[in-house]
Amino acid sequence: MAIPVGSKAPDFTLKSKQASGLVDVKLSDNFGKRNTVLLFFPAAFTSVCTQEMCAISAGLNAYAGLNAGVIGISVDTPFAQEAWAQKEKISLTLASDLNKEVIKKYDVVFPMLAGIGDTAARAAFVIDKNGVVQYGERTPTPKDLPNFEAVKAALAKLK
Repeated sequence: MAIPVGSKAPDFTLKSKQASGLVDVKLSDNFGKRNTVLLFFPAAFTSVCTQEMCAISAGLNAYAGLNAGVIGISVDTPFAQEAWAQKEKISLTLASDLNKEVIKKYDVVFPMLAGIGDTAARAAFVIDKNGVVQYGERTPTPKDLPNFEAVKAALAKLK
């Protein structure tokens, strides 16, 4: 199962494709500043992932109001993530775990999804400003979405 609440969140540096080019997304850049929601998802350009990321994009102000940034993480390339984000108007930061190191650190590997290989399981984590996991959820199947009300409730306790 996913890393437990109360544990130190594994730091990472992943690539994100922005208009300015490839940039680093580092979890610890938020430490001391704001809370972070990590959303692991299996694959860009898939129906449930598109539904999830579009809904989160539409509600980003709610997370900002809870002093939280949101990072979506998948094993897609940063270039595929950027194309998907542009097509679907996804505005949250997407980060590429192409080498599958972060999904292993967070214990959210979904083995052999649809026969295409290991991907990220669908999961949500709330990391506080000190880098401690305050909420963690790995959904039973890739078709299930995390409990976003529970994510927001965990964030509300951190304000």
